[in-house]
Amino acid sequence: MRQRRWLELLKDYDTNIQYHLGKANVVADALSRKSGMVAGIKVEEEIISDLERLGIELFDTRLVVPNDATIKEALLTEAHCSPFSVHPGSTKMYHDLKQYFRWSGMKRDVATFVS
Repeated sequence: MRQRRWLELLKDYDTNIQYHLGKANVVADALSRKSGMVAGIKVEEEIISDLERLGIELFDTRLVVPNDATIKEALLTEAHCSPFSVHPGSTKMYHDLKQYFRWSGMKRDVATFVS
């Protein structure tokens, strides 16, 4: 039993263990909620207007990525290997990328990259 091992370890120390209700322990609660973290590249309004001025195609607010393997590879690498993304699986990575980018066969490319 894990609790017994902790009790054996801690009995030699003068400790005072207090229980904190989960919703009251804000720091641990925030750290355990990875989904709230921004795990991707944010496309700010200023950047979008610059891209429109340069003639970059947009679909709603998402960038249409040209059919260039180098660009796609760079986006996939950033979304998967960034310290903020924590190596997401293909489904999570696809949903993160889908918020900001669009290209034909994106779901297939993400699944292939992750596997």
